[in-house]
Amino acid sequence: MAFQDFDLITEKRKTDKKQKLKRKIAIGAVCTIVVIGLIGAAAFVVVTKYSEEDKEFNNHNKKSPPSSSSSSSKSNPDANQVSAISEKLVKTICGYTDYQEKCETSLKEEVKKNAKISQPKDVLQVAISVAQDEVNKAMNKSSNFNFETDQEKGAFEDCKKLLEAAKNDLGNSSSHVASLDMAKLKSSSSDLNSWLSAVISFQGACLDGFSEGKLKTELESAFRNSTEYVSNSLAILSQLGSAFSSALLNGGASRHLLSSSDDKGLPEWMKDEDRRMLKAADDKPTPNVTVSSDGSGDFKTISEALKAIPQKYDGRYVVYVKAGTYDETVVIESRMVNLTLYGDGSQKSIITGNKNFVDGVRTYHTASFAVEADGFLGKAMGFRNTAGPEKHQAVAARIQGDRSVFVNCRFEGYQDTLYALAHRQFYRSCVISGTVDFIFGDAAAIFQNCIINIRKPMDNQQNIVTAQGRMDPRQQTAIVLQNCQIKADTSLASVKDKFKNYLGRPWKENSRTIIMESQIDGIIDPEGWMQWEGEFALKTLFYAEYNNTGPGANTDNRVKWPGYKKITRDEASSFTVGTFLAGNWISVINVPVQRGLYN
Repeated sequence: MAFQDFDLITEKRKTDKKQKLKRKIAIGAVCTIVVIGLIGAAAFVVVTKYSEEDKEFNNHNKKSPPSSSSSSSKSNPDANQVSAISEKLVKTICGYTDYQEKCETSLKEEVKKNAKISQPKDVLQVAISVAQDEVNKAMNKSSNFNFETDQEKGAFEDCKKLLEAAKNDLGNSSSHVASLDMAKLKSSSSDLNSWLSAVISFQGACLDGFSEGKLKTELESAFRNSTEYVSNSLAILSQLGSAFSSALLNGGASRHLLSSSDDKGLPEWMKDEDRRMLKAADDKPTPNVTVSSDGSGDFKTISEALKAIPQKYDGRYVVYVKAGTYDETVVIESRMVNLTLYGDGSQKSIITGNKNFVDGVRTYHTASFAVEADGFLGKAMGFRNTAGPEKHQAVAARIQGDRSVFVNCRFEGYQDTLYALAHRQFYRSCVISGTVDFIFGDAAAIFQNCIINIRKPMDNQQNIVTAQGRMDPRQQTAIVLQNCQIKADTSLASVKDKFKNYLGRPWKENSRTIIMESQIDGIIDPEGWMQWEGEFALKTLFYAEYNNTGPGANTDNRVKWPGYKKITRDEASSFTVGTFLAGNWISVINVPVQRGLYN
């Protein structure tokens, strides 16, 4: 995708921007009034109570606000007043969700139960709790389905695993919100956005395992409520994290770029040990174990080394993989949090396999390498799937762990090379090679200073670099290519006139891909982007290009879809590492991390 620096903006975009600003100001003002009302009502109740029971004055200073159960509400008009204000708060905030009726109904029911919604963050917590219940209901309902084939039964086993990950993310979100005071809600929005967005990503990945038909339709129906409730939670988080926090909590103070990073300028979700590792790409940290296929290490296979990781380990566990080709399926399981895997070079230490869809393996399981744990750091490693273009879906690496980082790595395959399934991911100075949809998934993934190699496909195929799978417009997910090179692989260069090549196509309805400040080879078709099927997603996708160079970067003849955008510099900035991944980055030794735009 090639972006030009468009300075002019249409009147419609100006109007939309003004309306958005008005909405933010409105919700900030309403929330302020509501909270002041809550405080006033609560104060009146407490003062009255103290007057009636003057002898227990000191004890009342330590007590929590009086219960507002249904019985006490009937006898206490002041409790009714607090409940009414809580309902007003619910109605106001739900007004900014896409599924307002579901939002209001579920949250007002909670108010009637115990009126515990006394501040805006309580609205978010209850919304997440409702989503948790709906995921459980969906799972219980789908457990009763009849599976006609072993393929369907196997896909459902994958589905259960993915939904378990979704439930964990909802649990993390709920407990995190419960532990926060309001002043810290905004600074936690990146984590919450990642976790809540991933719930929808995991449900989508579950559905992808099933072929079109009755069973898939039933699953889609079972997941609809939970997806909509999670979408509402994301909408509430967005409003509270922006308009409310800036207008109410900061008392009108100027806004600052969200970051809790240290003076080294690295992202907030990186620990000190991880920062030190990223600072030196050529440094080799002291490993806990060494893998060598020739027997000179602690283990001959990577899988054996991973099995030996203690169930409980504090800090970062480091596995060094010596030069060699490791023909094995390697899975970094969810328990293996904060693992570093580094090798002797992306063309020396290689994990390989050839599992593929044509041979009967579900796409999810074709990956030669998979990361399911949070906090993974991969350096100087190669990941391959050698099945070839004729075998269709054949994944080299599937990445779904939150806060995954790859530096100086290589991903080689054909169709579906790199499955960026969910959560926050960052790729620096990597090489990704493939043919059809070879960077795909629904993560918040930024590829910086990477080489994107388009290979020779089958004679009847067209090449597509990306297939982003955002299902809901509230999800904070996208594929972002920044300062990358998009070019023909040597296998394609000599026959490039025989094949059409595109920057991407919409895998899901709200597909979002941004390519900026990149060098685009002339092999890319002038239209730039390809339809998935007919008019599907052309109005709801978000594809954008900004300030790209090269013969393929000219946007004059690009597609005219409603969802294709000519964005401004400010809009492009919202998809940089510092903003989109909520990391306050600076250049660091040997592995420069560009926090914002390059130019």
